[in-house]
Amino acid sequence: GSETSIDSLPEELRELRELPVDPQAEQEIINSIEEVYYSNDSFDVMQHELEKLPPELNLQELEEYRDKRKRQQAAVSKKVADLILEKQPSYVKELERVTSLQTNLQLAAVICTNARRQLSVSKEGFTEASLGLLANQRRRQLLTGLLKSLRTIKTLQRTDVRLSEMLEEEDFPGAIQLCLECQKAASTFKHYSCISELNSKLQDTLEQIEEQLDVALSKTCKHFDVSHYTKVQLAYTLLGKTQTAMDQLHMHFTQAIHNTVFQVVLGYVELCAGNADTKFQKMQYKDLCTHITPDSYVPCLSDLCKALWEVMLSYHRTMLWHEEHDKEKNAGASETDDSLVDRSYVKKKLEHGLSRIWQEVQLKVKAYLLGTDMSNFKYDDFIVVLDVISRLIDVGEEFCGSKSELLQESIKRQSVNYFKNYHRTRLEELRMFLENETWELCPVKTNFNIAQLHEFRFMGQCRSPSVSPSRQVLPGPGPEDRSLFEQFSREGNPFERQIDNKEEETENVLASNGYESDELEKSVYQDYDSDSDVPDELKQDYVDEQTGDVPLKSASRETLRSRKKSDYSLNKGSAAPILTNTTLNVIRLVGKYMQMMNILKPISFDVIHCVSQLFDYYLYAVYTFFGRNDTYESSGLGLISSRLRTTLNRIQESLIEMVGAAQPNAAFTDRKEKVPSPHLSQLVDLTASGTLFGLAQRVVATESLVFLAEQFDFLQSHLDSMMPGTKKPFLQQFYSQTVSTASELRKPIYWIVAAKAIDYEQMLLMMAGVKWDIREIMSQHNIYVDVLLKEFEEFNQRLSDVSKHVRIPLPVSNVLWEHCIRLANRTLVEGYANVKKCSNEGRALMQLDFQQFLMKLERLTDIRPIPDKEFVETYVKAYYLTENDMEQFIKNHREYSMKQLANLVNVCLGSHINKKARQKLLAAIDDIDRPKR
Repeated sequence: GSETSIDSLPEELRELRELPVDPQAEQEIINSIEEVYYSNDSFDVMQHELEKLPPELNLQELEEYRDKRKRQQAAVSKKVADLILEKQPSYVKELERVTSLQTNLQLAAVICTNARRQLSVSKEGFTEASLGLLANQRRRQLLTGLLKSLRTIKTLQRTDVRLSEMLEEEDFPGAIQLCLECQKAASTFKHYSCISELNSKLQDTLEQIEEQLDVALSKTCKHFDVSHYTKVQLAYTLLGKTQTAMDQLHMHFTQAIHNTVFQVVLGYVELCAGNADTKFQKMQYKDLCTHITPDSYVPCLSDLCKALWEVMLSYHRTMLWHEEHDKEKNAGASETDDSLVDRSYVKKKLEHGLSRIWQEVQLKVKAYLLGTDMSNFKYDDFIVVLDVISRLIDVGEEFCGSKSELLQESIKRQSVNYFKNYHRTRLEELRMFLENETWELCPVKTNFNIAQLHEFRFMGQCRSPSVSPSRQVLPGPGPEDRSLFEQFSREGNPFERQIDNKEEETENVLASNGYESDELEKSVYQDYDSDSDVPDELKQDYVDEQTGDVPLKSASRETLRSRKKSDYSLNKGSAAPILTNTTLNVIRLVGKYMQMMNILKPISFDVIHCVSQLFDYYLYAVYTFFGRNDTYESSGLGLISSRLRTTLNRIQESLIEMVGAAQPNAAFTDRKEKVPSPHLSQLVDLTASGTLFGLAQRVVATESLVFLAEQFDFLQSHLDSMMPGTKKPFLQQFYSQTVSTASELRKPIYWIVAAKAIDYEQMLLMMAGVKWDIREIMSQHNIYVDVLLKEFEEFNQRLSDVSKHVRIPLPVSNVLWEHCIRLANRTLVEGYANVKKCSNEGRALMQLDFQQFLMKLERLTDIRPIPDKEFVETYVKAYYLTENDMEQFIKNHREYSMKQLANLVNVCLGSHINKKARQKLLAAIDDIDRPKR
């Protein structure tokens, strides 16, 4: 093989090899080759050689140069050939490997071809059929899913109708649940275009449900219904908007209050205006309230409170619902944090809402109250207004423990205003009554008591005048112990009562034709005696006619005693209280004032002050008509106590408008509160001796005042309980200084009768005609005693005559007899003091006369001891005193006048004391009298 390869070498190389070799020379030739020829392929040898040619070419040189290059080339070529031959074996070996690799590759190609053929067979025979089956199965599954989706989509499309039905049925929780489920489903299928539209539609529907839910929530503000509210709350819970619901609810309640009051007032205003004017609808509520007419004021107020009650009751029941709901939740399983937060929020919000809602109610009612001037309202209407507001304040107290300052303040403002006006008119009326009063007896039943007057029915009740009295007295926990919200939770309304409760006025306190039968009395007073309308302490004041028992705490014990003792009570009915129409009117007024006070505690002092003025004016009138008489007041008998004098002066200064005495600088308001002094009716004659100088009228006037004072005493504890603590001293002073002085007026009033009833002047004249300086003891008394006793008998007869018309109570007859006897006794002393000469026998005659007078007098009267008996006896005995004793007597007995004492000195001691001693005694008398001047 190597031969072949050598043979195949180029001829040139062979030639070169065959050239003689001188290795060293050869190496040098190679070394002589320029470096540049070893450079890279891009080097252009020809260009290089041409450039090296000299400018002038010389063939020989060229040929030499060419030979040189040839030699160089030959050397290089030979070198290359040597190197190739050197590597020959390696080359042969490599060639063999290449040949072997080629054979292997051809074998691999055959194997691949076989494998491919077999794969193609298996592909056709097995894989395609199986995979076709699998693909079909998968497609089937997808189609089943699609069908299900289509069915769901179809159902979703139909939910609209069902939702509408549910909303009509107000099944909000169901509707929301359905809507939320649909939304969930829709979000699963949102890749379908029809569903994406449905999704937005469901969102709209959900918002629409929320709106309707809000409307449903607002309905609970007026008429709370448990099932309805439960649904609504459940719906909000599903929405996760419990707190929002609460905020909305409070807004609705505020709105409900506003709308309710506006509609009620608008209804009345339009009704009264009577024309189809729409201007009222555009008005503000506050302005609308000023258009209410006085006639429609009370019914409108009543309706206003009824409507507001409905709203508050709804709120109250809403709170109860949440409380019960909380209890159930607490009893149930544990809760999530969220629901706990919700519940605590709801609870706080509801509790906070109580005072807010009540404030809103107060503001609305306040605007209504102050929108009208009530000062000229009828009393009954005003009482109803007070009553309604009083009950509303009770409601507020129960609703949220509020003291209702706004209501209290506004009703106080109206009350003070109304009351001043009312009282002013009443005082004027009282003056008119008194000036027209003829002081005739007003015939009332024996057991008449102020509790029987309708004006005092309220005293049987502890709350307000409209609460049914029978409820108050029930023992144990009665219906009144339950709160208003419990009583009227299901039906009725606490503001319906005062209109319906105007009981039939069946009071009958007047005696029938002056005669009363027990039967009639029982039938008329059945309510009062058997019912619990009258509290026990009032019942005690009845006179029990059947048994004659004296009540334990009777305001009229004296009148009871008088039936046993007085000579001047004629029949069974005579124990009836003595009073006049005017007294009844004053008592009724006091009742009305107290009713106002009962409801209107804030102005109770103003009212009590006015009550005291009614009494003051009545007392002042009785005094000025029957008791004012300067002649007798100077008698020194102390007829008018200093306390009574102070009281009369106080009344005159504070209450009586003195004609022509008004100071120019007196405040107008001060004058406005004063009343002119009353004048006695011209029909009353107090001068005729036949009627004992108007004794019947005097008795009626004075005893009716005493009766009035007794009624005031009976009312004292009640008035005291109404009085603010700081003002209690005023009331105590009124009772101790004024009411208690009523009976003291008897003295000055009956004194005037006593002073005129018996002719004391005639007696003095007769005594002056008696001879006292006699020398023998007389056994026969003087004629003047008989004349005086005859006068007393006539007086007694005239008293009996008067008592046929008017019962004369024992205290009155006692005062009259006492006055007459005192005056008679004082006249006797005056007569004895006029004596110029007198002997000891004369003194004895004086004593005989006086003893005769006393003996006969005691048969005429029950009064013991005889008044001023000692006054006469002491004076007569003083004639026997010595000079020293007389001086002591003068110092000790200031009750005798200077003239009477001087007479003792002059007449009795004159005969047996010297002039100096007499002068000394007279000077002592003068000293005693001087301080009085």
